[in-house]
Amino acid sequence: MAVLSSRIFVVLLNWNGKEDTLVCLKSLEKVTTPHKVVVVDNGSTDGSVEAISKTNAHLIETGKNLGYAEGNNVGIKRALEQGADYIFILNNDTRVEPNILESFLKRDLPIQGGTAHLMDKPHLLDHLGGNWNVKKGTFDLVGARAPASQWTAPMTLDYVCGVALFVKAEVFKEVGLFDPRFFLFWEESDWCFRAKKKRYTINTCPEAKLYHKVSASFTGGKPHTSYFWWRNRLLWIEKNCPSSKLKRKIIKEALHTLKLYLLKSLQYPFSKKTVERRLRLRTYRAILCGVRDYFFRRFGPGPAWF
Repeated sequence: MAVLSSRIFVVLLNWNGKEDTLVCLKSLEKVTTPHKVVVVDNGSTDGSVEAISKTNAHLIETGKNLGYAEGNNVGIKRALEQGADYIFILNNDTRVEPNILESFLKRDLPIQGGTAHLMDKPHLLDHLGGNWNVKKGTFDLVGARAPASQWTAPMTLDYVCGVALFVKAEVFKEVGLFDPRFFLFWEESDWCFRAKKKRYTINTCPEAKLYHKVSASFTGGKPHTSYFWWRNRLLWIEKNCPSSKLKRKIIKEALHTLKLYLLKSLQYPFSKKTVERRLRLRTYRAILCGVRDYFFRRFGPGPAWF
């Protein structure tokens, strides 16, 4: 079992999520295991910096939105510089149970994912992580929106959900940090695959409970989500399945989306202007932009229009 006096750093990333971050920090104050909290603010404009600076957390201001991957890297680097033994990457739109760190330490494994319940439906899980499905070219999520009572045994997965990722510092030193090109989505699964290549196992910790608001820290709606999901899916495959035919499969899917986009665009002037139709067109456009930007090697925050 890990020594309870180990230096544990909790890294929270904040971007215009002041209220959620303050709730999360309040729950961390009740955690029974000693720890230090580092909040990385990604250029917020909602008064987050002023509010967080009044708490006991150590605040780092990046001055701009670096994305989930690089924003967390800033916090991880600071924790490593301060001699961390363990680093807990935690979404700011969460509330943790007081024994969460103790639960991770008891299992004493190099890489563990917490068990995130839905904030508004605590009897259901968010999801635990996923396993790679080579035929689909994506991950099959494990425990997604499932009754928590049915998922009480620890598991080994291909990746654990980045909402609550507990890692021994030595793993980050060997594997490296998140790939900043992902910006948002797929970064934790890429990191876990890199760790697996170093012979680490990726484990869930059922006792490490928290509650997730789900996408509260993510704005932009479905088009925004679709853009990053498609762009980064291609990047993930490039890095982890370079000899596969999956890229061609995704290009075919994108061509089908292009056909739908052109057809719906032609029909739109003559159809009823509903919110659903506008959203569908914007989502098609976002998918196509994501695929385009991958091939043009345009990584980062994405187009300004969404």
